[in-house]
Amino acid sequence: MKKHEIKKNGQKCEKIKLVITDVDGVLTDGGRYYDKKGESIKKFHTRDGMGINLLLRNKIPTIILTKEKSLIVKKWSKDMNVTSLLWGSIKKESELPKIIKKFSVKKSEIAFIGDDVNDLNLIKEVGFSACPNDANSNIISSVDYICTKKGGEGCFREISDMVLSAKFPQKKKWY
Repeated sequence: MKKHEIKKNGQKCEKIKLVITDVDGVLTDGGRYYDKKGESIKKFHTRDGMGINLLLRNKIPTIILTKEKSLIVKKWSKDMNVTSLLWGSIKKESELPKIIKKFSVKKSEIAFIGDDVNDLNLIKEVGFSACPNDANSNIISSVDYICTKKGGEGCFREISDMVLSAKFPQKKKWY
C-alpha cells in the first residue's frame, strides 16, 4: 500500500462510529463443517471477538449483517457482545437506512468488511470498506483496504485496530 493510500484510509477510519461485518468468509474461513448428525458448525477467530470488544469499549458498536440465519452466529454474537445481529438479509444495502436511523450515523461514519459479490452494493455505500485478502476478485477491486489476513484468520481484528489507531492515535491502551 502506498503512502497516500494509507493516509486516505486513516482519514476515513478517523470518522468511523460504527462497524458492520459479514460472517462467512470474514469472521469465518467460509467453510461449512458438518458433524455426524448433519449439524453445521463454524470456526471463529478469538482475535476477531476481541476486536469487537475493543471497539465496544471505545464506544464503537459492531453489527453483524448476514444472509443466513444461523443459531451458531446468534450464539457467537451474544458471547462476543456484538451490538446487533441482522440476519436473513438478502440485499444487505437495504438495511443501511435503518442502521443509519437507529445508530444516528452518516454513511461516511460506517465501516463495512465483506468478502463476496452480495456485499458489493453495501461496500460502495459506506465511508470505509475492507475485505479479507482471499475475498472475491470483484470485492478486492472495489474496497478501500485489503486486509493482510484471510477470512477467519483475524481480518476483522485488523480493521478494528486500524479504526482505533486512526480515531485515538495517542491512546496506548484500548482495553
